[in-house]
Amino acid sequence: MTLAYSAPEMMAVAMARLIRDGELVFVGVNSPLPFVAATLARRVHAPNGTLLSIGGGLNPTPARLGPATSSPKLSAGSASVFDNVDFYGLVARRGVDVTFLGLGQVDERGRVNSSFIGDRHRPSVRFPGGGGAATILPLARRVVLWRAAHSPRIFVKEVPFVTSAGNVDRVVTPLCVFRLEAGHLALDSIHPGVSREQLAESTGFAIAHLSDAPVTRPPSDEELLELGRLDPDGVRRVEFSRRD
Repeated sequence: MTLAYSAPEMMAVAMARLIRDGELVFVGVNSPLPFVAATLARRVHAPNGTLLSIGGGLNPTPARLGPATSSPKLSAGSASVFDNVDFYGLVARRGVDVTFLGLGQVDERGRVNSSFIGDRHRPSVRFPGGGGAATILPLARRVVLWRAAHSPRIFVKEVPFVTSAGNVDRVVTPLCVFRLEAGHLALDSIHPGVSREQLAESTGFAIAHLSDAPVTRPPSDEELLELGRLDPDGVRRVEFSRRD
C-alpha cells in the first residue's frame, strides 16, 4: 500500500524526522505544523522525547489538535505546565535541544527577518514580530526554521532587518530542506516532484549543492497513517491557506 500525500504531509514528516529520540523540543506560537510534527515524532520514532509547547504544557495529550498553539486546551494531560519565566530560564541553561520557529524572511546566511520590510517608521510590509526569537536562536542547541511557502520574496540574499540569528540547523519548506553549511544555507534535500529549476527560480540566492543534493525520502505509510490518526482535522494544512 502506498498512501498519497501533498506538501503539508511532506513538511510535517520532514520536520518530525529532524527530532532525535530523547530530545526536548519546543514549539512556539502560531506553529500548528511543527506541533503536529513533534507529536508525530514522539509517536513514531522518538517515544522518549519531550515536547514543550508555547502554552506551557509538557508532553500534552489533547483530545484534538487545533490551529492555535497557545491555546490552554493543548496543555491537557501535561505532566507539568511552564510559564514564560520558566521556559526562558530553561533556554538560558541550554536545556532546549530543538526549537521550531517560523519566519517572515530568511537570507542565505540563515538570518531571520520577522519584523518589517521598508522604512521602519512606515514599512511596506509588517510581520508579526520576533517574540522571543532573538533570545531563543542563539541559545537553543538546534533551531529548525520553517515556512509553508517558498518564494524569492521569502528566501532572499540579504534580509533588510535582522530580527534574530543563531543556531540554525535546518530550514524546511514545501519545496526542500536547507541546512546551514559554512555559514550559508545549502540544499540538504529536495522534495519529491520538485524540479531543481523550480527550486532555483523560487529562491533569491544561489543554492549550494543544487545539482547533487538527494531527493527527500517520501513519507512512509506508517508515518502517513499515524499523521492521519493524530491530526484528523487537518491542522497541518492551516498554514498553507495563508498568503506568502
